[in-house]
Amino acid sequence: MTTPDDHSLLRRAIALAAEARESGNPPFGSLLAGPDGTVLAEERNTTLTDRDITAHPELKLARWAARELDPDTAAGTTMYTSCQPCGMCASVIQWAGLRRVVFALSDEQLLDIRPAPVRSPVLQDGPALLDEVRAVVEGYYP
Repeated sequence: MTTPDDHSLLRRAIALAAEARESGNPPFGSLLAGPDGTVLAEERNTTLTDRDITAHPELKLARWAARELDPDTAAGTTMYTSCQPCGMCASVIQWAGLRRVVFALSDEQLLDIRPAPVRSPVLQDGPALLDEVRAVVEGYYP
């Protein structure tokens, strides 16, 4: 359930999306707020101006949080974003240990506005060389 405070912060994420669009990038914006609602960081999509297909605002904020926040602080944050995070961003958000995401536009709603681009599937072969890679990985994780 979202609250009026959530809506206020979500409106800021939408404004960041408008700023991204005005600068020639796809219209996506996000911010990260602490438990008390204080904005900790803001980002806009810069995939075109940075010529970086990973420059999604959600990914940039999750990377910032993983680098700048201790795990307990990260777990107490909420990300507000103009659109539901894509699979890439959702994974990074989870790895960063962020607690909650509030979004304005769902993936399904976005596809009603803009159909998904057609891309060829990526072929993956494996697993292979299990014994060799196991020797490198085993013992790293507690």
